[in-house]
Amino acid sequence: MAEVAIEVDDVWKTYRLYDERNQSLKAAVMRGRRARYREFDALQGVSLEVPVGSTFGLIGENGSGKSTLLKCIARILRPDRGRVVTNGKVSALLELGAGFHPELSGRENVYLNGAILGMSKKQLDDRFDAIVDFAGLAEFIDSPVKNYSSGMYVRLGFSVAINVDPDILLVDEVLAVGDEAFQRKCSEKFADFKEAGKTIVVVSHALSTVRTLCEQVALLEHGRLVEVGDAAQIVDDYLDDVHVDRVHDDERGTRWGSGEGRIVRIELIDANGRAVSSVRTGEPATFRFHYEMHEPIERPVFRVSIFTIDGVDVAGPTTREAGFVPERLEGAGYVDMRVDRLMLVHGIYDLSVSLTDYSVLHTYDFRHRAFRFDVEPGRPTAESGVLVLDAAWSLGEPRTSAR
Repeated sequence: MAEVAIEVDDVWKTYRLYDERNQSLKAAVMRGRRARYREFDALQGVSLEVPVGSTFGLIGENGSGKSTLLKCIARILRPDRGRVVTNGKVSALLELGAGFHPELSGRENVYLNGAILGMSKKQLDDRFDAIVDFAGLAEFIDSPVKNYSSGMYVRLGFSVAINVDPDILLVDEVLAVGDEAFQRKCSEKFADFKEAGKTIVVVSHALSTVRTLCEQVALLEHGRLVEVGDAAQIVDDYLDDVHVDRVHDDERGTRWGSGEGRIVRIELIDANGRAVSSVRTGEPATFRFHYEMHEPIERPVFRVSIFTIDGVDVAGPTTREAGFVPERLEGAGYVDMRVDRLMLVHGIYDLSVSLTDYSVLHTYDFRHRAFRFDVEPGRPTAESGVLVLDAAWSLGEPRTSAR
């Protein structure tokens, strides 16, 4: 069996939720009773093992106990029952700027935060330039951190945490902070950590990141451990379970246009002809756009734009590009855009649609991000990106070198 870096054995953690609290001794005496509270079990008998050198994810809905478990591993919280054993030096980045003093400069906070994480002044002197360089904050290092943006805060905190050179790194919901260059540096640092045999435990709602980064994932629900296993399988199971049919609002998003024609409703139709709110990767899908023309429109053009939830433009087909331009539309009806195989990676997507003249210069109606739909894991699969390439792989014949 692989050596264990973290062992969590039957861990329970209970919080008191106060319905009313005595703010002073006088209040307690006057009211003649103790504060009233109820108990909430944030963790309920959680047991798991994290192998040395692995990248391990903790996922689940808000309030499932992920951050509480991470704080127990970091020794910030003490379990009420059970035990947590860690083998090696632990460094944690659990909250934005945790351990920073807002009135102190970035330089002073590096030394303060490093000391909290167990580094000596000599070690911090030796690594100070590398910490500042990784964070990209040389210009601001002597400014008070209260003037830092949230991104600057977490970049500095992350840089200190990873330069402690820990055996175990605990990271809670900070992987998506910072610009693209910093995120790339973080990814490279994670790769270096994994190559060096370090152990990383990640809490994140960014499931595509967890799926790509982690080998194993634990799913928590209401403080209980549901399952532990292969990252891709656990993430896919979780997405299947949490999917809820959307209630679509015909006036979702923003709209503008001259109004001679309007797009009054948008639907996603599955292979059985039903209006649905989700479809699986690789399945057929039809997007239906119901229109009403208040006056006849010659050679109208429909244009569709599909975006990821964070605004990445995925596709923008038009009826003009497809050679499908009616000579004239009037009254009410609908236009279908059929996709034989929807090759989007699982996730949440927004759709915009517009109705224009043939030149695409005059807009009758533009509905921006008017329809939201889910793509669930299907076949083929992809661990990252936006589109699934249904690629075929092959191995060429080995070539022998000439003598």
